Amino acid sequence: MNDIIHLASGDDIYYRFIEGNTTQPCLVFLHEGLGCTAMWRDFPDRLCQATRCPSLVYDRSGYGKSSPLQGPRTVRYLHDYALNELPAVLLKTIGDRPFVLIGHSDGGSISLIFGAEKPANLKAIITEAAHVFVEPETIRGIEAAVDAYERGHFRGLCKYHGEKTDILFKAWADTWRSEPFRSWNIEDLLPSIACPLLVLQGSRDEYGTDRQVEAIVAKASGRAVPVFLENCGHAPHRQQPDKVLQILTDYLRATVKSAGPMAERSLTG
Repeated sequence: MNDIIHLASGDDIYYRFIEGNTTQPCLVFLHEGLGCTAMWRDFPDRLCQATRCPSLVYDRSGYGKSSPLQGPRTVRYLHDYALNELPAVLLKTIGDRPFVLIGHSDGGSISLIFGAEKPANLKAIITEAAHVFVEPETIRGIEAAVDAYERGHFRGLCKYHGEKTDILFKAWADTWRSEPFRSWNIEDLLPSIACPLLVLQGSRDEYGTDRQVEAIVAKASGRAVPVFLENCGHAPHRQQPDKVLQILTDYLRATVKSAGPMAERSLTG
């Protein structure tokens, strides 16, 4: 099911809901800094089919089929998405249903910020290439992306973001390269995260290093499981989809408790 919800902020948010076993938690997908619902491709469908969990995938404001950005970004833009937009989207789409966050890159950082608030129905967080601080590798990766964009190598983004593409790319690149953002750090929030975590990172991630994973695992209060993927870059679910699908399915099977006999069968194959 595809639909639009209207937030009190004035933003229209596009979302896609994938039906599943209602006794299972909903898998909520949070896309990367240049991503959107469509750029997850069929990965949410495949994970939903493997676990029989329902799933919610949505475009944050400024992305995809949602409203364009309303103004300049600040160094707290990830906090704004985590603490303002995400709770509003959850309330209007899944209500008080238990859920698991699956966040890629910016989406992973948003998941961690949100998780530090200890939401009652949050059962687990799964991150891919999440950042908790800015590294030199991050800036170098973004500089390379800017150079590639200026040479036309990112024009495929127009397929997903349309006329919002240039503004969105500039907001992403300029924010991360700005001097105030160099000191951005959410490590102090990690001890407040009590739910289980699965933390994925590619060995060839062009925007970050293993230090991100090590910080999350060392400082989070909840049981955090690190997964390092060899010969993999910044987008494990696209670059190694079958492997990541199996890792996530096994993790959800072992970590998320079912609420009924049918659910138990779905998570044990």
